[in-house]
Amino acid sequence: MFPLWQLDDLPQDEGTPIPTQEERTMAADQTTPPVTAFMLIKTMPEWLAMTPEERATALSTEVMPAVKAKTTGVRSRFYDTEFYSTRVTDVWVWEAEDHNAYQLLIDALRETPFWDRYFQVVDLLVGTENGYARTYNMDPVASITT
Repeated sequence: MFPLWQLDDLPQDEGTPIPTQEERTMAADQTTPPVTAFMLIKTMPEWLAMTPEERATALSTEVMPAVKAKTTGVRSRFYDTEFYSTRVTDVWVWEAEDHNAYQLLIDALRETPFWDRYFQVVDLLVGTENGYARTYNMDPVASITT
């Protein structure tokens, strides 16, 4: 099996076997964090009263330091949705190595102004990617790239 970080480092001569799609998928499955949380949030009046610069400062000085200090093995992506939804203004996608890392993340966020001052957490949708495939020892058929 070829770890993902080594795929680009393979020599390009005829004697080196190229990983099969199955080997690449298995390597990707091993490096994919097992817990993904879709945090549906709505901005609160206190957040909206700030300038964009004040918002960036609040995130970088009040929220992110707490997350970085209290968690390991998490990463995130942030999506603006207010142009399409009035119920949810943003979606913050968190990936955690395991359930403990996810729990530490939520605990860290709840101890900052992010939680219920700057944003209302409308819903948390937590799952594992292709969990059905692992449960039934099947190839993941619902995840595709075209």
